[in-house]
Amino acid sequence: MRFIQLLLILSFTIFYSQNKQFIYEYKFIPDSTERNSFKTELMILKINSKKSEFYGLEKFKSDSTLLADSKKGVLSMPPNKEMINDRVIKFPNSNTINYIKTFDEKYFVDQEVILNWKLQNDFKTIMNYKAQKATTEFAGRKWAAWFTTSIPFQDGPYKFFGLPGLILEIEDSTKSHRFTIKGVKGSSEEFIYPDLNNYKEIKIKYPQYVKFFRAYRANPATSLIGKIPDFTDSEGNHISGQQKVKEIEKMRLEKFKKDNNILEIDLLKK
Repeated sequence: MRFIQLLLILSFTIFYSQNKQFIYEYKFIPDSTERNSFKTELMILKINSKKSEFYGLEKFKSDSTLLADSKKGVLSMPPNKEMINDRVIKFPNSNTINYIKTFDEKYFVDQEVILNWKLQNDFKTIMNYKAQKATTEFAGRKWAAWFTTSIPFQDGPYKFFGLPGLILEIEDSTKSHRFTIKGVKGSSEEFIYPDLNNYKEIKIKYPQYVKFFRAYRANPATSLIGKIPDFTDSEGNHISGQQKVKEIEKMRLEKFKKDNNILEIDLLKK
């Protein structure tokens, strides 16, 4: 028995001593009026002994390419497609996370997250791991998670953590948002997220962020006022900066109409 216990402790120590990368599929419904219209992105949860970082794979690849090009003196543009730019940093034994979100500026948000989990007597197998069910409420939604004690990280995708093992799958009760693990990788390399230094950085607390987010959804081009100069378009038409700001605002407001089912749905409440 002692030998088995020592073996378990040794395996856990080896597991913790390595950088681990967990790949999740994030499947979500942006528009609640179109329940059959899903979007899917691959997300990465990178964990080491000091912290974990959760981010979109496509955004990471884009930022890495842009940074590499800039170091070569090459000015390149990001791909013309929507990518999840949320980034979540968690720390061991702490309820305070860093949430990074880019709008017209980059916001670094300090947020305290306390999740009251309820363990359920339900089990299933995910990627050959025995997983147990747990439920909680977060950001205006009810969630069901499946975690495994076989992977000794009290972590998970997005802002979810605090169970006695890694969260392999989590979905809200409306089946609008689901994270499912798809792969596990080990790495000995130190991880540093590519910093392009191309946005004004603003550090705020979460209550301030909530106020900003709601104001942004109502007037999404406010921060651009006075920052876009007059210009001539490709057809020779003179466009004033004020006119362009109005065009951007109209475009964003139209987009928000179909982005009404966000993960943190309570942010849309007034």
